[in-house]
Order: sequence, then structure tokens, then C-alpha cells
Amino acid sequence: MRMRWGVMLAALLTLAAAPAMACTITIGVVMSLTGPAGPFGQTASKAVNMAFRDLNQAGGVNGCTLAAEIRDAQSQGSVGVDVAKQLVAIDHVPAIIGAVISSVSLPILTAVTGPGRIVQISPASSSPTFTQLAKAGKTHGYWFRTITSDALQGVAAAKYALSLGFKRIAIIHVNNDFGVNMEAEFARAYRALGGTILSDTPYDAGQSSYAAEVARGIAEKPDALYLISYPGDGTTIARTWIAQGGVRKFLLNDGMNDAGFIKDVGPAYLDHAYGTSSGTETTASTAYFATAFPAYAHASADAPAAPQAYDSAAILGLAIAEAGSAKPRAIRDAMRRVLDPKGTVVGAGPAGFRKALALIKAGKPIRYEGVIGPVSFDRWGDITGPFRLWRIQGGKVVTTGTMSTAEIDAIKAKLGK
Repeated sequence: MRMRWGVMLAALLTLAAAPAMACTITIGVVMSLTGPAGPFGQTASKAVNMAFRDLNQAGGVNGCTLAAEIRDAQSQGSVGVDVAKQLVAIDHVPAIIGAVISSVSLPILTAVTGPGRIVQISPASSSPTFTQLAKAGKTHGYWFRTITSDALQGVAAAKYALSLGFKRIAIIHVNNDFGVNMEAEFARAYRALGGTILSDTPYDAGQSSYAAEVARGIAEKPDALYLISYPGDGTTIARTWIAQGGVRKFLLNDGMNDAGFIKDVGPAYLDHAYGTSSGTETTASTAYFATAFPAYAHASADAPAAPQAYDSAAILGLAIAEAGSAKPRAIRDAMRRVLDPKGTVVGAGPAGFRKALALIKAGKPIRYEGVIGPVSFDRWGDITGPFRLWRIQGGKVVTTGTMSTAEIDAIKAKLGK
């Protein structure tokens, strides 16, 4: 209950800070506020509220206040579908932001937003399955995401692992659409680049113990553990790995870049933990978010899904303004237009949105360069871009470099992808 009130309070503060307007456009937000993906959903929800606050302070969209109707998917696909159906049937939302994990976003897309022709944009669902559905015509063009596909992240992680000297690796991965696809993409690239996978162990989320999975990985004496997980389960698995004497070297997926995970495992045990995250060039929006989000949400600006969630909400809000309508088809058709490479560059925050809305009103094209950088959607609703390489050191996540799109493309070409 405390968590729900926190979200409601943030929404009320968003509205209180905005100028009074004659109408309200309600956007559905389906996030996992509880369950294994709870840390993602909580910060992502705050980022969405902050983006809407900034847009409202900039004058609102089409004379209306943007408001987020946030529902908890509880990290379960069936729950996500139920609340998404409620948002569409009862609240009549034209768009849904979410979910954070692929195993929740996927059933929402196939059961609700795809058939219902409702715009859906996810800040963190990275499964390649979404691209496949789009290519098969199942999304009808209403699906978008502000995170790169695991088909790319798996390649980046494979190259990074080998550059770190992790030539023989054990994998433990969550047994859902996200984990299975990430493991498959990584394994293909890692083996092709010369790496050896000693063991590959799936696990079901929410287990009371992961001792058996960990024991299997440790038995082969790997150079490192590649843990594809969420902060909740991932914390238990990492602590079990360390307690059983496993090598204290880890490769982590983007969602494990989490302050709670580091604190609960213990910073001293993670000084040789490395990971990859979707990321692009630093922009003025990145700098704005780095200061404004911690003050607003009392959370790190680098929290998993937070930058992507802000940009998801910002792009959606600007698309409604560009469309001049809150009807789903009009929003869908305007999503790419606010990222026009030939448009005037605009950024995040009230000042950036004020400029953007004025240009839209004047009929001029804009290019929103968000917190994650200058991106665009391809025909399938995917974004492309480089990856951030990072490590945990002294309890903090430190960027060690980037892997460019050209580097990823070169590896993909070698793999025949």
C-alpha cells in the first residue's frame, strides 16, 4: 500500500506543479512495482511522471494536461494483461507505456495493444521476439521501444566478455522470453568469437533457493559467471555463488546495473563485475536528467529503465502534440516525426519541451534528442545505437567505454546475421 500511495503522490505533485488546463489526456502506464522487476518499475514510473510534469510545465499538450494512470503488473504477464485491458476498456487510454520486462510486455502486446490498435512503448523490454512480431505484421505498427534489442546487446556482451579475458564462462539465466533470447544471442556471438560456455543453466523466477543452479556453474571452474537476471533473484543467485566459493568475476545484463543489487550483495564482492547497457551519445538532455531526476525521484539517474522511461513518455507526449490528436492511429503516425533527423534539435525538461511545442505549433519539424541520446525508430519500432560498457567499482557503477554501432554491425556481419 505504501508503494501505491507513493506513486499516487508523485502523480498529484506532477499535476500540482502544472498550470491549470481545460482537459486531461490520460496515458496508461503498466509497470512492475512489485515482484522481481519491482526496482525497475518503481523508478521507471517516477521517470514517466517527471516527463509528464515537464511537458505540463511547458504548457501541456494540445491545451491539455498529461496524466499517468499507473498500474502494477506484479512482474507477471497475466496481471499485466488484466490491468492493460482495464486501462483500455475503462479508462479509454490511447497509449500504454510499459511494461519493463519482456515477459509482461509481450502478452500485453499480443492480447491487448496489438489487436486493439493501441500505441505501446516500452522502456526496457529488449527481447528480439518483438521485432519478429513486427515483421510478421502482428503489431500493426503500434509497438515501439526505447531500448535496443537483445539481438544487439548479446553481441556487445560477448565481445566485452572476451576483451576482459573471460574465455571460459558459466551462464545462469532467467527462464523467460527475455532470458532465453539474451542467452541465445550471447552464446552464438561468444562461441563464434572464440569463447567457451562451460555450463548454461536456466532458472525459474521466485525460487526460494538457487543452490543447485549455482553448484552446476561453479563445478566447471569458469573464468566468470554471466548472470542474466533481475535485481531480486539476481541478488540471491550472486550471494549464493559467492558463498559457495565461486569466482568473484561477473558479467551482468543491463538490468543488473542497480544500486540495490550492489548494496545487498556487498560492494566488496563486486569489484570485478562488468556489464553492458543500451546507451548513446551524451546530450544536453542527459545532463538535465542527471540533476533533475535524483531531486525529483530520490533515485539515481542511472537506475535501470529510468532514462528510457523518461524518453518514452517524452516522445509519446510530443507525438500527441505533433498529431494534434490523442487518437491511437494519429499518435502512432507521429511517433517517428518528433525524431526527424532534419528537424530542429530539442531536448528534455520544461525549457526544451516549451521550444519543441512552439515549433510543432508553428508547423516546423523537430528532432527530440533525449536522455539516451539522438535515436530514431526503424520500421519495426526498434531503436539502434551503441552500447555503454561499465563495471562496478567501490560500490559504484563506472563507465569504462562504449561499443559503437559500427563495431556491432561488423560482428553481426561476421556471424552472418
